[in-house]
Amino acid sequence: MSTQELQKLASELRFKIIRQSHLSHIPHLGSCLSCLDILTVLYSDILNVDPRNPENPDRDRFVLSKGHAAPALFQVLAQRGFFDASLMQTYNQNGSVFGEHPPAHGIPGIEAATGSLGHGLPIAVGLALAAKMKGQAYKTYALLSDGECNEGSIWEAAMMASSHKLENLVAIIDFNKWQATGRSEEILSINPLVDKWSSFGWSASELDGNDIPALLEKLKNVPDKSGKPIAIIAHTVKGKGVSFMEDDNNWHYRMPNEEEVEAARKELGVEL
Repeated sequence: MSTQELQKLASELRFKIIRQSHLSHIPHLGSCLSCLDILTVLYSDILNVDPRNPENPDRDRFVLSKGHAAPALFQVLAQRGFFDASLMQTYNQNGSVFGEHPPAHGIPGIEAATGSLGHGLPIAVGLALAAKMKGQAYKTYALLSDGECNEGSIWEAAMMASSHKLENLVAIIDFNKWQATGRSEEILSINPLVDKWSSFGWSASELDGNDIPALLEKLKNVPDKSGKPIAIIAHTVKGKGVSFMEDDNNWHYRMPNEEEVEAARKELGVEL
């Protein structure tokens, strides 16, 4: 897809996420919108996955370590054709396979149940190590939150990955500068993140995580010939794309009303 097509798709997906939040009363909008460009690029142009054969042993693996952004992942998977988008109408209803976080079973394209922060990267390390031990060519990607980097299990996994030279592993940190109750730096300072990941033996760099061309350029060059696992510090804006949601941590908990959904639609330029 062209950059323009990807940007249009990202706007459409943002609106679907916002509308779904209103209809299903599921929060975490800010976290979903900050990482949506990353997910759009991954599933449109980077990941070697086939919706018609989601269990292909040679597929790339993606783990949403920040499981509270599941509404964004569900919309991306539906758009990619992993399941009929009409199934999303059951979201947050009794008996639905869709929960507030990714489930272990029932949804094609979901590799692991996540939501307890700090668990996704260790899972991804295991997947990447398995590929190396079996001589398989697939790559593993994990999307983390910045607050998640407070967890000790993240750094244990980081040491394990560098020790085994897992050049087939990519960790993307959605650095939107917020945690559930405040600014990331105020709760527990995690900077300088690039230096931290580098010191743990990773090939670390940073970019604008809401810049689709920059994401494409970076992710198309994986592995990067360093022989190391790759850490991408993606600077993002919580609530990206809708002015009255951007950098407002209230949207970690709030659901939009009908008027806010319509205002977001107009701002995103989405036609019904």
